[in-house]
Amino acid sequence: MKLNIAISSHKPVSHGGLYSIANPSQDILDFSSNINPLGPNPKVLKTIKNHLSTLKIYPDSESLELRKNLQNYTKIASSQIVIGNGATEIIYNFCKAFLSNKTPILIPIPTFGEYEAAAKIVGAKVEFYKTMDLNKDLDDFISKLPNNGCVFICNPNNPVGYLIPKNYLKKIIIAANKKNTLIFLDECFIELVPDYDESIITFVKKYTNLFILRSLTKSFGLAGLRIGYGIGGKKQILVLNNIKIPWNVSGLAQYAASSALSIPNYLDNAKKIIQKESNYLKNNISKLKNFDCYDSVTNFILIKSKLKSTNLQKKLLKKNILIRDCSNFRGLDNHYIRIAVKTRKENQRLVHALEEL
Repeated sequence: MKLNIAISSHKPVSHGGLYSIANPSQDILDFSSNINPLGPNPKVLKTIKNHLSTLKIYPDSESLELRKNLQNYTKIASSQIVIGNGATEIIYNFCKAFLSNKTPILIPIPTFGEYEAAAKIVGAKVEFYKTMDLNKDLDDFISKLPNNGCVFICNPNNPVGYLIPKNYLKKIIIAANKKNTLIFLDECFIELVPDYDESIITFVKKYTNLFILRSLTKSFGLAGLRIGYGIGGKKQILVLNNIKIPWNVSGLAQYAASSALSIPNYLDNAKKIIQKESNYLKNNISKLKNFDCYDSVTNFILIKSKLKSTNLQKKLLKKNILIRDCSNFRGLDNHYIRIAVKTRKENQRLVHALEEL
């Protein structure tokens, strides 16, 4: 077969999770996946159990009920919402719909690798902006915005954990709009940020060059069901709903997502844990001579290590603990790891394991 050069050169992005390693086991304590430390709510599990009989029925391909529930949750019209088999499917569909081999792309790095992969698979021209805190480099970054292009921004950033405030994002969006450039803003971790409300989800009502990505996987602990959503202008969403594959999201995932959205105080309770446990992890790990923690605002922490990340991961696996080796993040090297914020008992186990190294 003769393949398109962008297809033949495509390499899948490496991620965390139990199946990122050989011989995964349920006994391994997984700090490599940034999931809500509360896990799925018991009400969601009950909803899944109560709908097992629907396995014989094709799911609603348009996810109409879930989109209606998301409209109530986000205060954004359902006609401006698209549902995906995880947030990553939406990234690829967005690139397929709106980018081409003539589209210049700008991506601040280090960041989530699927933006680059999805843009390159459609032949787009990708440029990178290296920064460990975009807030400090805002004006310079804005000066680099391409014409007739697209910019991918993760807020809060994965893996560094910095948060860009609304007024800074507004500057980027307005500057990009003047250059006829799209802004793809990934807010998959924004709901797990304590003390701050920097989501710009309402901005889609005003700025037609803005598209926002959200993940029920991260926020509501539904990683195994794969479900996310995107919010944008009606024309954008119409296109994305037209090109997605039929029945892209399972019925059980739709029921579970709707159930999760209806549970009061779930995210608030999670954020209280994240704030308390993030401080615990940063304070205790920073005392160790080999590690320096970045000041993340959300449910994961980037750590610079004097030990090589690959060796560190192997040593911790012997203790049945999995951390994220960040050496494959563009812009980082083999002296960075990332850990999720979990419960106190789990976090204590990690700290003790690091102390023994």
